[in-house]
Amino acid sequence: WIFLPLILAGLLLLVPNQKVISLVACIFTLFLTLAAWLLEVDTAMTIGNWSFKITSTFEILGRTLVLGSGDRSLLALIYGSSIVWFAVAPAAKAARRLTPLGLAITALLVAALAVEPFLYAALLIEMAVLLSIPLLSAPGKKPGKGLIRLLIFQTFAMPFILFSGWLLAGIEANPGDLGLVQQAAILIGLGFSFLLAVFPFNSWIPLLTEESSPYSVGFILWIFPTVTLFVGLGFLDHYAWLREAPTLGSVLTTVGVLMVVSSGLLAGFQRHLGRIMGYAVIMETGFSILTLTLGGTVGLNIFFMLLVPRILCLVVWAFALSILKADSPTLILSEIKGLGRTWPFATSGLVLANLALAGMPILAGFPPHQAIWDGLASTSQTVVLWVLVGNLGLLFSAIRVLLAVSSAAEGSQWGSRETGAQRILLSIGFLALLLLGLFPQWVMPLWSNLPGLFIHLGQ
Repeated sequence: WIFLPLILAGLLLLVPNQKVISLVACIFTLFLTLAAWLLEVDTAMTIGNWSFKITSTFEILGRTLVLGSGDRSLLALIYGSSIVWFAVAPAAKAARRLTPLGLAITALLVAALAVEPFLYAALLIEMAVLLSIPLLSAPGKKPGKGLIRLLIFQTFAMPFILFSGWLLAGIEANPGDLGLVQQAAILIGLGFSFLLAVFPFNSWIPLLTEESSPYSVGFILWIFPTVTLFVGLGFLDHYAWLREAPTLGSVLTTVGVLMVVSSGLLAGFQRHLGRIMGYAVIMETGFSILTLTLGGTVGLNIFFMLLVPRILCLVVWAFALSILKADSPTLILSEIKGLGRTWPFATSGLVLANLALAGMPILAGFPPHQAIWDGLASTSQTVVLWVLVGNLGLLFSAIRVLLAVSSAAEGSQWGSRETGAQRILLSIGFLALLLLGLFPQWVMPLWSNLPGLFIHLGQ
């Protein structure tokens, strides 16, 4: 799940045909997903005269990579989600670079979740960030401000987290030193603020969505926050003093509400379609942080409920943007007027994915968002009202996009300029958004075992 994907990613970079790249990567990633789902770890298995065992640990450079039986569901979710991104990449004309580099980035981030001591996850995340630079930068062009800020902010996180590890060692030796505890908490908070693009360290996201390929940006905006949130949960689960800090709940609530409100309001007044998607991702990260304030197993379950709808919405949204960029390279709202008549599937994808992440009923994002509102309402009505303001901002952006794409001149001809593959893939996405909103229990097996990874947080 770590070394084989890295080797294959290097080989795929040498293959010129993007359909071959995508096919090989999808088959291999499916194999990794099924292996995580079906094979036992640290258990001898026999096939005919051949006996083998997948060990849970591997030592490298004095550090240990650990992927036990409890991590299998997480591996299946990560690599299963990657299959979706890689399968759609050829239709988005992004497979040539996204598939091999995306596979390598996924493997490095899985290593970040597996490394012990897990403070070294910061180094592996930084390696993945460096790999994302050639993925997001156009060949022969100077990197834009968004890409530079991505590199700067993600790199700033590394020394904060690593230096906090030195302080954490001192805390374990002298747990009564409140000064050390406070310093370590501040450093950890700053490190994750950079990694999760917490306001005001989130300016790189809207800039990046405006500069780079929408589909590649969508992949990065899915995998980096998701893995970082898992690493953050690992910190909370491992350190009792951090998990039981009396101010933790109020800090997480403040950060979550700030991300939801600021990103929602900014999304409502954006003119660039990519920037709207970027702010929606920031809002989703804020919702994930808010679930941690609900406490116990309930909060963890809602946290994992958000994952599958988020993946689906981002794939549809990024894919639709990549299609429309061929007709309107700037993706400015004023330049897509009437495109609903000539690009009906792509424009429908923009609106539906936007509405789903805004938590509209019968769409995929509604069940987990409803659970969050219900949980927050039992603790603070004020927080619920602020969260509603952020949601209304994202909903307003969807209405603006819908009005723009549907305002065609009288007598304009109807048609569909999407290819057959694009229409089929988008239709599957629309159906999945609807079915997941109506029957959220269908995907429960994908995340029902994940709360067991964080034993102490579920208490």
